[in-house]
Amino acid sequence: MALSQVAYKLEQLIGDGKSATEQNVSNPALDRSKYADPSGETMKALVWEGKNTVKVVDVPKPRVVEDRDVVLKITGSTVCGSDLHLLHGSVIEMQKGDILGHEFCGVVDSVGSAVTNVKKGDRVVASFQIACGSCMYCKQKLSSQCSQTNTNTIERGMYGGNTAGFFGYSHFTGGFAGGQAEYTRVPFGDVNLLKLPDDVPDEKGLYLSDVIATSWNCVVDTGVKEGDVVAIWGAGPIGQMCVDFAYINGAKRVIVIDQNWRLDLIKEKYPRAETVDFSKLPKGETVVSTLKKMCDGEGPTVCLECVAGEYPKGWAHTIEIMTGLETDTSELLNEMIESVQAFGRVGVTGVYVGYTNHFNIGSLMNRGIRFIGNGQAPVHKYWHDLLKMIQEGKIDPLKMVSHRVRMEDLDKVYYKFDKKEDGMQKVFVETKFSAPPCEGSPALTTY
Repeated sequence: MALSQVAYKLEQLIGDGKSATEQNVSNPALDRSKYADPSGETMKALVWEGKNTVKVVDVPKPRVVEDRDVVLKITGSTVCGSDLHLLHGSVIEMQKGDILGHEFCGVVDSVGSAVTNVKKGDRVVASFQIACGSCMYCKQKLSSQCSQTNTNTIERGMYGGNTAGFFGYSHFTGGFAGGQAEYTRVPFGDVNLLKLPDDVPDEKGLYLSDVIATSWNCVVDTGVKEGDVVAIWGAGPIGQMCVDFAYINGAKRVIVIDQNWRLDLIKEKYPRAETVDFSKLPKGETVVSTLKKMCDGEGPTVCLECVAGEYPKGWAHTIEIMTGLETDTSELLNEMIESVQAFGRVGVTGVYVGYTNHFNIGSLMNRGIRFIGNGQAPVHKYWHDLLKMIQEGKIDPLKMVSHRVRMEDLDKVYYKFDKKEDGMQKVFVETKFSAPPCEGSPALTTY
């Protein structure tokens, strides 16, 4: 049987059989012996054990390695929908024992000799991406595309360039240990940490690490403006925050497409928003035809994708993903392209890893659709303004938080989150270093 296009591409990229990790041993993040604190102290951390398996284990506490490093005592982390792509093995270059978690906040425990803007005891939130602060992209605050913190050769070959290094998101994005742990080492800590003021508790400030900035970028990068009709695929935390931000940017109507209890949450928390349950459409109706009818036959002016490419709806894409003929399904992308008005705008924020089939490029070209890959949000560009929005009460991150859980239970939380059990949305993961819950925080749930 011939190699699939994906397997063939990876064979070309890997070439000599070495992984990108083996080829990039100069990256200190990939040399585990450099991490360990000489005291021998250990910590609890959530690690990837293999496809569909994670586990809370004891591992060495990290230490300062480079002079711009900062080590944090973690006071809060969370589980993101994109973490499920790692759980499922959908993102390549995962290794057994990798510490997960790209969203976290904490208290500074130790700093490298070159770090002067944060000190021991400061409360901070970390950007999920690791920026150097001095390359061409970092100078423009486009931190997600830092050219210095990820040298993975497979990613460069697949994408034609590298994204920044990301915490806890496989060796495809640099192999950096994540923040679902009791301590985390933050490279370039003088750049990648934002101080949290006293009036912003961890339960709100934590989400500046990713989900708030990602949602804001989705809306502003796709160009939502006064009078737009915005359709949002996905009622999870990012989709919910996009509802808020679409209205803040002047949208006159917002329509959310999803299924099950997530749409009930939208109706409860965002009564202005309209909903479409794709699983309950009348016979002969589709998401596209439904949206056309809701929008005078023309469709929305803007469509935002907040789901991801690993969730096929039909049997054809299910088979193609299972057999390696593609990495991502094009179904939702095609729904957006076909739903949006001519010369409308389509933004893609959900995680897509590699290649897709049956993409409706004809509609895209002939109807003048602006198709925008929103990319990994440049957190550094937005987080000061978004912090101010939290302080002023314009947004409340706690609206999307359904559970407060313990670090010790995090492996069980992953499995419940994956199965959409217990009405679980965004969670706040506390550690032994966490402050008492703030007002409005969910009660602690133990598993």
